[in-house]
Amino acid sequence: MAPPRILLCGDVLGRLNQLFKRVSSVNKSTGPFDALFCVGQFFPDSADRLEELSDYVDGRSKVPIPTYFVGDYGVGAPKVLSAASRNPDNQGFKMDGLKICENLYWLKGSGKFKLHGLCVVYLSGRQSSSGQPFGTYTQDDIDALRALAEESDLVDLFLTNEWPSGVLNRADTSEVLPGISDSFGSDPVVSELVAEIKPRYHFAGTKGVFYAREPYSNSEVQHVTRFLGLASVGNKDKQKFIHAISPTPASSMSASEICVKPPNTTLSPYTVVEKPVHPKEAEKRPNNSVSDTQYWRYDVSNKRQKQGDGDGEKLCFKFTSSGSCSRGEKCNFRHDMDAREQCLRGVCFDFINKGKCERGPVCNFKHNLVDEGEKFSHRRNRSENRSKECWFCLSSPNVESHLILTVGENYYCALAKGPLVQDHVLIIPIEHCPNTLSLDPELESELGRFRNALKMYFKDLGKEVVFYEWVSRHGTHANLQAVPIPLSKASAVQEAFTSAAEKLGCKFESFNSIAC
Repeated sequence: MAPPRILLCGDVLGRLNQLFKRVSSVNKSTGPFDALFCVGQFFPDSADRLEELSDYVDGRSKVPIPTYFVGDYGVGAPKVLSAASRNPDNQGFKMDGLKICENLYWLKGSGKFKLHGLCVVYLSGRQSSSGQPFGTYTQDDIDALRALAEESDLVDLFLTNEWPSGVLNRADTSEVLPGISDSFGSDPVVSELVAEIKPRYHFAGTKGVFYAREPYSNSEVQHVTRFLGLASVGNKDKQKFIHAISPTPASSMSASEICVKPPNTTLSPYTVVEKPVHPKEAEKRPNNSVSDTQYWRYDVSNKRQKQGDGDGEKLCFKFTSSGSCSRGEKCNFRHDMDAREQCLRGVCFDFINKGKCERGPVCNFKHNLVDEGEKFSHRRNRSENRSKECWFCLSSPNVESHLILTVGENYYCALAKGPLVQDHVLIIPIEHCPNTLSLDPELESELGRFRNALKMYFKDLGKEVVFYEWVSRHGTHANLQAVPIPLSKASAVQEAFTSAAEKLGCKFESFNSIAC
């Protein structure tokens, strides 16, 4: 099978007629192409082009090929994207894009999906602490991509709105791109993510110039990454704003093909090189001094050494949030069970790790440590206090109501905010309690009905479902996870759990399941 043919485009800025006229011409002369990815600002920067935008959204003009965009901001964006979010066809967890109109899809937040065999990962919007519903990404979006970086499959395409900081070569800054600053319009968070995800191709917009960087090597893997910055549609300097590629999906390539390095391959621009410290300077520098530019939630490179001992070490986000880390003892960040317990009680990771949270009041987590001796109580006043700050309580202002599927008498069902797979579902008790085992046995029948309904639903899709729950004496609000898996993999689930437990030095014991 021939590899997919993909078009890439920079900031559209609402110039849809000009873009799609060019796409149609290219598609006719050198196509057909399978998809178009737009990076950078997609919507207009003035109201003059709103009518042009409306023609496509309302179906009066046609989008020639499947088109996906990540720059979800600009004039008219809130109205169009709000309508798309309310569309019943876009309900549920859709990482492959929310449909705006025929052949036009919004890649919201962050995610990962397959397109014609290509593994595509994206981060939509810009960095901001304002909590705007559109045009910005959240900490949850970042954390979801960090979790994806732990998966074994190789990412073919990484799409971001803004450039990563540090990607420019010094020679390119002065010769190829004179007057272009590496910091202006660049995002250090994107740099961190691309260094962790290690995609084969990375595309971004917003700088208004075309820039094809030399391939660079990645730490701990053999393949190279190619970065491409694209100019805006109709730019006055006539720089290239549309680019075509035809990459073979990594999933169908041999190891030797993936590992090929072109002669002009450079070192990674994101590798942190620590300068030797003069003995006198070392005496002045405290052990817990860590540069902000070197603070990453995950260990990305073995070259980055631990910054001192004890409290000076930064916490491993993977271990703190999930209780495990695939790097184990090789991880250069601290695995701390006390921090893990605080995280389980709803305390903000940044607050635990750095003593502060830059998100401030828009953060949905606690910014104070919870006393170890604090116990769950059924007393009404304590339950009400918890419900106000708990993101699972239906009475809480922090509840993600758009993810709720159905509400029963004692339980409700919702889509997972940070799903492991598509259609990952949670069954959550309405009462604020630490785990489902602590609930009245009379409520088990309703829980069983929810489970059976999900089993029947996934069976119709040719899938089996795995139910699991994290139970801790310091748990906050119970949530039973329901994760669908292919039917062909169902027989291997128990062996997979047992094997994973053995690697962590644990052992599963079998108990009779609850009545369903």
